[in-house]
Amino acid sequence: MSNTLPPPLPDRPPGRRGPRGAVLLALCALVPLVLFGWLGWRVWGGDDGPGTAQRDPDARPSGSPSAQEKELDGRTVVLDPGHHPGNRDHAREINRQVDMGEGKKECDTTGTETEDGYAEAEFTLALAQRVERLLVSKGAEVVLVHSGGEKRGDVEWGPCVDERARIGNEARADAAVSLHADGAPADARGFHVILPGKVRTRGADTRAIVAPSARLGRELASGFRAATGARPAEYIGDGSGLDTRKDLGGLNLSRVPKVFLECGNMRNARDAAQLSSPAWQKRAAAGVADGLTAYLTHGNAAGDRR
Repeated sequence: MSNTLPPPLPDRPPGRRGPRGAVLLALCALVPLVLFGWLGWRVWGGDDGPGTAQRDPDARPSGSPSAQEKELDGRTVVLDPGHHPGNRDHAREINRQVDMGEGKKECDTTGTETEDGYAEAEFTLALAQRVERLLVSKGAEVVLVHSGGEKRGDVEWGPCVDERARIGNEARADAAVSLHADGAPADARGFHVILPGKVRTRGADTRAIVAPSARLGRELASGFRAATGARPAEYIGDGSGLDTRKDLGGLNLSRVPKVFLECGNMRNARDAAQLSSPAWQKRAAAGVADGLTAYLTHGNAAGDRR
């Protein structure tokens, strides 16, 4: 074992630092630069800085539930609850003949009812109000043709079929749906959507709305079936759930895309049980809202707006 000591390390030249000291010195110089840079970004280019739009404190990322709820911003939907609970007390008024574009027809009717006496007019109003709430939550402006006389100033009967069409036209609706339930033979079941046919007379011209109404009808049938599990009626048309007619004033006189939805057959016991059920009505409303949303957001409606 040697007792020889190692030679002493040479002294560092004045002003020289070791590696650790150099790193610390660099960090000390960098921190003020980062701090001033951050402050400059905040003042000139960051949140609330000049030239930058004020951030909405309630805004959420795209795709979040709240963003989806507003997907119908700027859209107008007219919901037309078929018939009116007050029609039964105004027989003279609703029997008055009005021009429906292909001749004349009664102003309105009382509609049908289940064997238990649940009126079509009560069903359509309840369904329309449910659909209205869902569409409003998505940002849509919703126009109800009537509220069954529940609101001050609302009509006590009707309105007549020509007036129902006029309301949709004046609202410049992106889509209009007239809600109904059928009064077919008791052994018939299912729903169907009625589309406007091509009508061109002195008082009606549906040529511009036939194609967009067909798209609306297909989306509505798809959404309704998915939400309720109901099957298209086989007693109407070709069994697809879509039927075209030229004898309905509410369609003939419309200048905006419009369809009728017959949600089921009130004279059939199984359909009637569903139509009378609040739980089923909730699913039906979701189906109607889904169909309308699909039509209004899938790019189809952009060129259909009047």
